[in-house]
Amino acid sequence: MRISVLECAGPSLFEDLDFPTTDSSLFSDSSTPIAQLHGEITWRRPQEICQSPSLFPTNTNLAHAKQGLLGDCWFLCACTFLLKNQHLLDKVFPPGQPQWGSSKYMGSFQFLIWQQGHWTEVIVDDRLPCMNSCLCFSRCHSPSAFWIALLEKAYATWFIRAALGRTGEKAGPEPPVLCERRVCIELLHPQLSWSELDQHHALTVMEWLDVRKVSGSDVRLLRIRNPWGRCCWAGAWTWSGIGWSFLDPVCTAELRDRTAEGEFWLDEAEFTSQFDDITVGYPIGKDGLLKSVYTGTLLTHSHQLASRWIKGHSAGGSRNTSSYSSNPKFWLKVCETGEVLVSLLQHRKRRNTEKYAQTDPEDSSNTKHQHYQAIALHMWKVEKKRFSLSRMLNKPPCASTHCHSYEREVVLCRLLEPGFYLLIPSTYQPGAEAHFLIRVFSSSPTSLSALKSPAPSLPLTSDGEWETSFLRGSWIEGRTAGGSRNFPSYWKNPCFPFAVCDEPALTSGVNVRITLHQSRPDTDLHPIGFHVYKVSQISRDNPFSLFTQKDPVASCIPHCYTQDVSLACTLPPGSYTIVPSTYQPDCSAKFRISLARKIHRLALLSMVLSTVSHISVMKT
Repeated sequence: MRISVLECAGPSLFEDLDFPTTDSSLFSDSSTPIAQLHGEITWRRPQEICQSPSLFPTNTNLAHAKQGLLGDCWFLCACTFLLKNQHLLDKVFPPGQPQWGSSKYMGSFQFLIWQQGHWTEVIVDDRLPCMNSCLCFSRCHSPSAFWIALLEKAYATWFIRAALGRTGEKAGPEPPVLCERRVCIELLHPQLSWSELDQHHALTVMEWLDVRKVSGSDVRLLRIRNPWGRCCWAGAWTWSGIGWSFLDPVCTAELRDRTAEGEFWLDEAEFTSQFDDITVGYPIGKDGLLKSVYTGTLLTHSHQLASRWIKGHSAGGSRNTSSYSSNPKFWLKVCETGEVLVSLLQHRKRRNTEKYAQTDPEDSSNTKHQHYQAIALHMWKVEKKRFSLSRMLNKPPCASTHCHSYEREVVLCRLLEPGFYLLIPSTYQPGAEAHFLIRVFSSSPTSLSALKSPAPSLPLTSDGEWETSFLRGSWIEGRTAGGSRNFPSYWKNPCFPFAVCDEPALTSGVNVRITLHQSRPDTDLHPIGFHVYKVSQISRDNPFSLFTQKDPVASCIPHCYTQDVSLACTLPPGSYTIVPSTYQPDCSAKFRISLARKIHRLALLSMVLSTVSHISVMKT
């Protein structure tokens, strides 16, 4: 996928039309702190800023980020980690790109940013915002190195699209907060949240080591990098701190020499008392494989599936609610005993620009509830091929994240025996909508699939009974893929007759809910929608011939690139038909329709129905 628009005329340098050199590219809201710079920004290419620009300096310490006017310390901490892992750096910033001074240099650079489970290409020009010929925003410690400034611009280009409806994620899973001493600390790469003068600020742990004191005891020291590019610590291990007097002078000199600009040492006691939030990144080797932070085992197998919670259909809420079983469900098959990590990663909500502008960008504690749902993940081991879902869910899960939390990602990590496991991700509140990604990393062979058997469809409301039917069909190129009503072939689409009962008392409110689900991966979706037509009577042979009018009585449009589209409506008693379609003709796909109708049940029949278990069949 290409984000930016490439447009070059002759020998002129590339100019990114998606990121013009105007104030509108920088100041989305007049209330932001940098809005006062209106009219003072100039845009320059690196060769206009210094004589010999390069992407990376020879001295690695000078390649680290130094924060500018933006409050993106969390982003710069991730950049610091990239420098520690050449495999990831080459993935995000592909090597071999023409630089300044090369005859092939065109003023553009390519980046890859991980988004919703896939790598998205972003191409930007190298015109950078400056004040007095100096970069306004983030930069390298070396004034002639520009990889940080260009990556920050690429991320901003991509994030503009995310704010307009595409949510982004960063590379690699984010494991839980480090809270157990049994975790092997030598394998961790933490990112910290620390409060200086009541400001939340992100820093990076560069290394830690156990050092022998002159007394014979050991002390664990951690080297911390501040993306502000200055030392912000006044503890016992500052340059003139009392802590160094407990070490051998040779050791003291060696440790001091290892600190670069913006770095400082502190001991474990200071670390645990001053930092209140730790994000731990799993190590990624040269082959791109994750390594367990608990055992050091390589997780050589991986799978991922995208899904979503949909209000009125699959947003069942927590285990405290009767609708919990309607949440999306997944089969995890473990072929051999091994360590298995399961990640539930939700997509960020679409940003409210006005509200976001009033929030301190570095105070993440104020924005978690705005951007994320409270989520959890539960797992049950299934012993038999046929089982009762309701009975299974009444049993304690074999593993869970215990409580719902407002986090971007929650993770389970367990040693699992061979067999089948049922995974159910959920939000705390029923009806809370969000897209999410289920990812599995394991040391032994595994498989991951969505549970295809239909679960009871919502709504399960207190104002009546609902009867749900599940209908399946296909759009077939040249036969039944007629496209939208804009095309003459529309009437070739499949149609599904249904009736609304003659009970006027039940038609005063919503009495029909329809959901269309296409069976295609998130990366290759068709835009889908559907119309509902009134017919004179139900005929499965040729329902189109019985239309009482050509205009639909209800519609779920415009066509959307999504797995599911839904419509709730009120229909008077009569005969109807549903016509699902893709926007363009000849787009082949299988689909499923969930049709829920409000019905009247006798009290005795309702009691009988409530005792029926939903039977699911395990996928082998």
